[in-house]
Amino acid sequence: MDGIILEDRYHVPRICKKCGGVMVFKGVGEYHCEDCGAVDYDDYGKVRRYIEEHKGATAAQIESAIGISQRTIRQMLKDGRLEVTADSRAFLHCEVCGKAIRYGEYCQECEMSLHRNFEAQQRAQVKKNIQGYSLSQKGEDGQRRFTRGDR
Repeated sequence: MDGIILEDRYHVPRICKKCGGVMVFKGVGEYHCEDCGAVDYDDYGKVRRYIEEHKGATAAQIESAIGISQRTIRQMLKDGRLEVTADSRAFLHCEVCGKAIRYGEYCQECEMSLHRNFEAQQRAQVKKNIQGYSLSQKGEDGQRRFTRGDR
């Protein structure tokens, strides 16, 4: 699902259902028609509104009430757009260590560890690229000034 754009994933309204005008994003999943002022919501906006009106609703209840699939709701939780309430018995689990989390894919400790590992890999790659080139000892006119160190 990483290759899918959020607009496609969450069914963003582009054209007004009433007049055919252009829908303009106003924030938190809400869109207004430029021409007639009609209001519509993407999947996130619909879920958020339902949760605000029905505190503590489960994904199954949300799906049956507004038709947004539980899979989409789980994706919103993984994207960090929604959060499981603190008093809920249901939690997501860290994809690395399995610890219970309220949103996202990783717990805070694993997120930091993954980020540090990624940064270390990036630094090592930059260092390798810098060391891969050295000044040519020949210095002759018309010759390459830099040569690859791995040849």
